[in-house]
Amino acid sequence: MLFVYGTLMPVRVIEFIRHWKLQEKEHAAVILQAAPELEPQYVQLLQSWEPVFSHTAHYTNQWLDDWLPFPARLPAQVAESVESLIDAALQQSRTYVDQLTQLTERIASESTAITKTVINHAIRESNYYIGLMAHYRQASSISHDGEQRSPAQQVAIGGHVLPPLPYAYHALEPYIDETTMRIHHTIHHKAYVDGLNKAELQLQTARETNNFDLVKHWERELAFNGAGHYLHTLFWSVMSPYGGGEAAGSLSTQIRSDFGSFAAFKKQFSEAAAKVEGSGWTILIWSPRSRRLEILTAEKHQNLSQWDAIPVLPIDVWEHAYYLKYQNQRPEYVKQWWSVVNWPYVNDRFEEARRLVWTAL
Repeated sequence: MLFVYGTLMPVRVIEFIRHWKLQEKEHAAVILQAAPELEPQYVQLLQSWEPVFSHTAHYTNQWLDDWLPFPARLPAQVAESVESLIDAALQQSRTYVDQLTQLTERIASESTAITKTVINHAIRESNYYIGLMAHYRQASSISHDGEQRSPAQQVAIGGHVLPPLPYAYHALEPYIDETTMRIHHTIHHKAYVDGLNKAELQLQTARETNNFDLVKHWERELAFNGAGHYLHTLFWSVMSPYGGGEAAGSLSTQIRSDFGSFAAFKKQFSEAAAKVEGSGWTILIWSPRSRRLEILTAEKHQNLSQWDAIPVLPIDVWEHAYYLKYQNQRPEYVKQWWSVVNWPYVNDRFEEARRLVWTAL
């Protein structure tokens, strides 16, 4: 990808991601064709990637249909949309590569050399795309004269968009069912995005007209829908079809330091989530002032929250997150949810959060 594309650059990135995902979809199909001796569980694993890659490619096709005919009039929220798409694409490919690597280690020794060659080729290709995107992100963060391009990343007033999921709607089964995920993402999360945009636009109108009669209402809507949008965006990423287990790395060390053990942390987090009053969240947060991990609960999305806190691991305990499958058995939902926690992502987020240092009060 060349930066001489200028204003067309977002479109070129989307085209690149479409090609990337279609290639990975094709590679998975080629592996299945070249390896008829694969055991059923590995066949199922590879087949599960087809809808994931297809879903992401579908997003890119939608955006290209909307934007490519009018590149000079790209919407103000294009930067946020592309960043969300890049995040989802990278998370998919890294998980895909990890699984293919494990597959080469686990397949029977009598597997043909061709099978392993095909799998290794798919791994190299995905790593190539991951590397290109990492290079693009690094290069795009700095302008040609060396100044940061942060203003280009600003989301326009009323310009927030619903990010794509980094996996298919059925991918978290049997722990979270497809119907719940589809409704949760396309209806509930979408409603928060729409509500946030409406609140921002109404407050902009209030400033322009100097009419603040409804400012109390729209400020509440801004807080409620904004927190709902941001927490859900994080919530999708802290889950993975191949999650579960325990925290690792620096996050594991910090959990032991602040809670005594992973088991003690998990127990407190689960109890807090099960006992949130009404609808809300339980969130593992990093406190930049006290330099500790803490567990907070939030009613709705924003009530009882802590201003300095950086959310690291949230669980949504609104009924719409679990009721179709678990009915009123919230503790069982919480218990099963641990099986899809994406600990590598959570650890990366913790690493970023603890870089922020504020003076303790």
